[in-house]
Amino acid sequence: MQNKLETIENAEQVLYKTYNRFPVVFDHGNGVHLYDSEGKEYLDFGAGIAVAGLGYNDPEYTQALTKQAGKLLHTSNLFYNQPAVDAGQKLLKAAEMEKVFFTNSGTEAIEGALKIAKRYAFNRDGHGGHEIIAMKHSFHGRSLGALSVTGNDHYQEPFAPLLPGIRFASFNDLDSVKELVNEHTCAILMETIQGEGGIYPATEEFLTGVRKLCDEHGMLLMLDEIQCGMGRSGYMFAWQKYGVKPDVMTVAKALGNGVPIGAFLACGKAATAMQPGDHGTTYGGNPFVCAAADKVLELFEKRQITEHVKEIGGYLWEKLEQFVKDHDCAVDHRGMGLIQGVEFNRPAGEIVKKALLENRLVLISAGSNVIRFVPPLVISKEDVDMMVEKLKKSL
Repeated sequence: MQNKLETIENAEQVLYKTYNRFPVVFDHGNGVHLYDSEGKEYLDFGAGIAVAGLGYNDPEYTQALTKQAGKLLHTSNLFYNQPAVDAGQKLLKAAEMEKVFFTNSGTEAIEGALKIAKRYAFNRDGHGGHEIIAMKHSFHGRSLGALSVTGNDHYQEPFAPLLPGIRFASFNDLDSVKELVNEHTCAILMETIQGEGGIYPATEEFLTGVRKLCDEHGMLLMLDEIQCGMGRSGYMFAWQKYGVKPDVMTVAKALGNGVPIGAFLACGKAATAMQPGDHGTTYGGNPFVCAAADKVLELFEKRQITEHVKEIGGYLWEKLEQFVKDHDCAVDHRGMGLIQGVEFNRPAGEIVKKALLENRLVLISAGSNVIRFVPPLVISKEDVDMMVEKLKKSL
């Protein structure tokens, strides 16, 4: 095995430079801990950007992947496969939706949602040229379509011109949404909890008002639950806390616990919008990734993950509230369940770096001055206590 410096040097030579990586080479994981190539243990409160909901090296999950890998990995969507049916049934039940399309990522799920919106409006009106309302400070992915609905100039500017017909409202400001609605608007897209934008949950008034607005104008409500979904809010999907059901929903990240899989789901008028030939994927929904998702969904229900998240999320909330009171550099705290954020009056990146390199705590930022806490959903109160102590040392 190569040493750390050799791995990093080789990576810089062969991998396209689109990330500024930390000088750590992770080798394996167990539970809520990661271990680097030198054997050092790290407490993980990033979960691979909210992906490893079950943590690392879960025996039942690993066994399911091993079993499927020994049977069949891929056949294409020209044929049926049982794991896709099993995962689809479980996901639709959990999401209270009617139809699902499996993708390879959250970004691809957003692309599918945008196509549903446009196809739905085309079917209804007999022509194209429709518009979509998205939110400022949102994040939906890196492809050109997903970037087009990401309300952040920093991400968009180098790749303009992007998809036309996108208008941006202010999150949690219903009047700003109403001002943008016109005869061309076919859908409103938003994260139920803004993640990259700084961990901002939708207010009940805002989400309820947007749902009503969509109903009044025949528009689709599309909720991005890629990061905040799959139990992270304390509900299987964050919108279930509000009781405001979308027409289209996107999921990914924790759906596969590390295996790359996403999905877009639809119900009602959106469930029949797409026709054969409108969309496709070579790898999406293959037996291997769907076996992973199927086992994740099974274990979430069997282990009552959402109830655990409510309990531990409440404990994390109390600890972070006290942390903000005790430290002048921490100015705000928000979120729910196990997707919480603390805002600082200084760049969060330096705190994250020091936590990782000096205190072996894995954290990730959200924007320039917010640290987001999105650990594996199986953490304990003891893990929360340890994280807070490491965070304090990192200041």
